[in-house]
Amino acid sequence: MKLGIVSDTHMPRMAKSLPDPLVHAFRKVDAILHAGDWTDLRILEQLERLAPVHGVAGNNDGSEIVKKFGLRKILRFGGAAIGLVHGHGEGGRTATEARALRAFQNESVNAIVYGHSHLPVLKRVNGVLVFNPGSPTDKRKLSRYSFGLMEIEDGQIQAKHVYYADKNAKL
Repeated sequence: MKLGIVSDTHMPRMAKSLPDPLVHAFRKVDAILHAGDWTDLRILEQLERLAPVHGVAGNNDGSEIVKKFGLRKILRFGGAAIGLVHGHGEGGRTATEARALRAFQNESVNAIVYGHSHLPVLKRVNGVLVFNPGSPTDKRKLSRYSFGLMEIEDGQIQAKHVYYADKNAKL
């Protein structure tokens, strides 16, 4: 099973449409996970044209998005459990990863996907894959935009980031 991983799209303020590298890659996935800060449900419509979408709300999402997705969930794909959360809360952006880990501290998950910081992260913590895809539209001080791809086979998860320099470039 192949998953597209995205967070912090902040659309339409940061982009009017999904970047071409993301669209091209997500046409080949079985499902898409969005870790919050959609800011507008029109992004859901764009993503649903590519694959089924699962998500959570972030701190910049209104009540309609919170009601639709909630703030935290565990999803199961290919024999693996994935915790999905935005990661916002008390303690500033430097505490985002710690908040994401705490959100699932009493759960049995194989991976935790989070957003909020816009900083790409890929590592293992106590055997759990910890993944932040970065942002496809708001790289902040980073040199490139990013999203993620995950492959799950027999409960084993592999993940990678896809980086690109221009969110408006056409493929």
